Amino acid sequence: MSATPERRALARPAVVSRVSDLIGCTPLFELCRTETGSRLLLKLEMYNPTGTAKIRMARQMVLDAEERGELRPGGRIIESTSGNTGLGLAVIAAERGYGFTAVVDHHACPDKLRGMKALGTELVYVVDDGTEELATAAREELAERMAAESGNAVFTEQHNNPANAVGYHPVAHELDEALDGRIDVLVGAVGTGGGLCGTARELRKRVPGVTTVGVEPKGSIAFGGPAHDYYQSGTGTPEGATIGALVDFDLIDEGVKVGDVEAFATARVVAARTGLLIGGSAGGVVHEALTRLPALPPGTTMVALINDGGEKYLDTVFDDAWMNQRSLIDPAVEREVDEMLTKLRGN
Repeated sequence: MSATPERRALARPAVVSRVSDLIGCTPLFELCRTETGSRLLLKLEMYNPTGTAKIRMARQMVLDAEERGELRPGGRIIESTSGNTGLGLAVIAAERGYGFTAVVDHHACPDKLRGMKALGTELVYVVDDGTEELATAAREELAERMAAESGNAVFTEQHNNPANAVGYHPVAHELDEALDGRIDVLVGAVGTGGGLCGTARELRKRVPGVTTVGVEPKGSIAFGGPAHDYYQSGTGTPEGATIGALVDFDLIDEGVKVGDVEAFATARVVAARTGLLIGGSAGGVVHEALTRLPALPPGTTMVALINDGGEKYLDTVFDDAWMNQRSLIDPAVEREVDEMLTKLRGN
């Protein structure tokens, strides 16, 4: 049987000539299911180039800036990033002949910073004293000022750029096609809001009844509650930062918080039990999904968006010394996650 035009459009060519041609068509992995037939599927966005979903929106932001005439030949892209967006922008900048400056802090995973540098990125540290403090607001202020002072540069401003959300529309198309519209619950991390809200907005055009659950770290301020530091990277809205315009609360049916200990315990247990390495914030998403799966109606399909893999966190989330130095290991929590996964996987 020949593929439909839409299916052909979502299929990856056998041979590509640009790294960005490898974006999308990421697999779904069934992590577990209940005795009543409800299942948890993971959308494995780490199978995109750079190992993250954010290259989807990085490409869209650059294409949009070109179309609006803000990014011209020989120009420079400037962005405040904790790593994954920067990795995506580095790839697109290299392909299209732009310079790229990433404004960063030491809260970012070291492997992400090394990866950006390897791709030719200029790294500018907003605070260069080695502290791990998350400095989102200061990074964005510096990036905006640098772009304004340059003669041919654009600050892509991921937290407020509509192209960010548009870049995730293909995720909805891929889910709808793969599951024939049989998706009941979508769970994802909320940082810029582009990933979850961009996917949810497009998915609801095809699957109107889907429920959307947003997950942020404890200490993040998007869903209220006290603000404090957290170690989950690339997600949430820290104290002092403004909630991005892309966080559309009308598209989020429920907003929840997951602590670092629970998020990292889940990532570690999933790795040990299945061989699948997922990132720390993805661990928070999976923890929430595992917690609510048993209470769902029979036959429910829940999809968790896994924005990046765990390979970038071998020196942090998966390193006992790093975890113990920050009091992030709790054997009781790991046992609890292991028991949940054991029961749901039936082994």
